[in-house]
Amino acid sequence: MSDPLYKEELRHFISAVLDEDVGNGDLTTQATIPADAILKAEMNAREEMVIAGIDIAARIIHAVDSAIKLDILVSDGIEVTTGNTLMRLEGNARNILTAERSALNVLQHLSGIATLTRRYVREIEHTNCKLLDTRKTIPLYRKLAKYAARMGGAVNHRMRLDDGILIKDNHIASVGSVINAINAAKKYGTSASTIGITVECDTLDQADQAVKAGADRLLLDNMSTEMLRQAVAEYSGKVKLEASGGVTLETIKAIAETGVDYISVGRITQSAPAIDIGLDYIV
Repeated sequence: MSDPLYKEELRHFISAVLDEDVGNGDLTTQATIPADAILKAEMNAREEMVIAGIDIAARIIHAVDSAIKLDILVSDGIEVTTGNTLMRLEGNARNILTAERSALNVLQHLSGIATLTRRYVREIEHTNCKLLDTRKTIPLYRKLAKYAARMGGAVNHRMRLDDGILIKDNHIASVGSVINAINAAKKYGTSASTIGITVECDTLDQADQAVKAGADRLLLDNMSTEMLRQAVAEYSGKVKLEASGGVTLETIKAIAETGVDYISVGRITQSAPAIDIGLDYIV
């Protein structure tokens, strides 16, 4: 399981997180807690979840105080139930209290993404369809969000615009036709792309034009399940087929059962609620 950020990226991220939350110091803690006080605490799940970001949370705590003793009891990608202890801590009370919110924020947000993603994955696991994430992420948080989606069972789609050519409706409108857009993409070259030339299609007529012009993959946008079945019957084996647009937990199963290869869902990174995790102090 690879780290979501390179070492230097992680250092900058943690530094920015703590600068944002701590500022020039935790005034309340400094004012009320003796400097030599020792605290024991447990980080506990308050609802069922899929873990993502536990090591980052630990590194945030150690960035405040490397002497704090941590016992990490879970790993990213596993499911836990309400009441499970995720981590035990012991050390300087001031520093644990100062690090608490930043560590929890990251773990709650990333675990929220992983948990929602797993719910979507479960709806389609009886098919050969794969769940894809999208670029709908909080700015500067994309690598972490996509890591969390991966922990939930999704397959990462394009990380950035330089990861492949995806011709969308505005590109087509700008150059006049699907054929013009694909021809221009072919001349430009896509040797570094893992998705080849992907074309967003709103209609089956656009899909037919895209296939005939040499697209490698079709992004079937907001199509009905009947239209998706028609596209699968006509183009499966010729190009990869990806369904997208307004996909929900209630609709994804029927979409996957049409036979498409992929379903991309922006909600898993854009709208996942934070998971409830608490830091409970042991007296």
